[in-house]
Amino acid sequence: MQYIGFMNISQFQKLNRPSLRDQVYITLKQGIITLELAPGQKLNDMELASQFGVSRTPVREALKRLEDEGLVESFPGAITRIALLHEETAAHAFVVAAALHALAARLCASQLTVEDYAELEAANQELTVALEQQDAEKAIAADDRFHQVFLNRAANPELNAALHGIMPKIRRLEYAKFSQASREHSPADHLKIITACREHNEADAAYWMEHNWLSLGQWLAPVQNDSSTISRSSEAAEER
Repeated sequence: MQYIGFMNISQFQKLNRPSLRDQVYITLKQGIITLELAPGQKLNDMELASQFGVSRTPVREALKRLEDEGLVESFPGAITRIALLHEETAAHAFVVAAALHALAARLCASQLTVEDYAELEAANQELTVALEQQDAEKAIAADDRFHQVFLNRAANPELNAALHGIMPKIRRLEYAKFSQASREHSPADHLKIITACREHNEADAAYWMEHNWLSLGQWLAPVQNDSSTISRSSEAAEER
């Protein structure tokens, strides 16, 4: 059975011993997020080890790490499979991701440089084009590029660590339901975020950042959650 459809076995490079687990983990995780490894697909550590050209130990370590992140499931009888897609789980992830990305925007809205704004605008343009072309991979990459500007400028390792475990659940659902996502709301929100940052308005930047993620969540995993709305002053609401 061949698992890694997006890479030919002949393209695998010999891995250095310290990075075996990480390389296997990264490759499998990417396959899970992009749905190259389908939800529910069974995994065999021996077959995976043979494909990667490594022993079973780094494969088992990688699978355990993926299980801890909710991307792989293990059951009695030595059955391991790719985790199924659960909209409710993703909906909860969207709420947390929205709050964390909003915090990143609030932390650095007044600190963005000319280079940062150029990166934000280029990424948003790439996102717009990718959405028009219905190219999920390019759209998600462009969106990641946009939001990474704020995470880099916020320079808070705890934010990155928290999002590391949350974003794969979200991106996986995006790949699965890409055709159902709005083609307009995300680039439009991004422009409002950029405008708020140029005005050094941390509150508006945080609001539109959270709105961006929550509205995407409503498109992809429409689970009602009244606690997910962000509160703002009446004056700020009137300005919108």
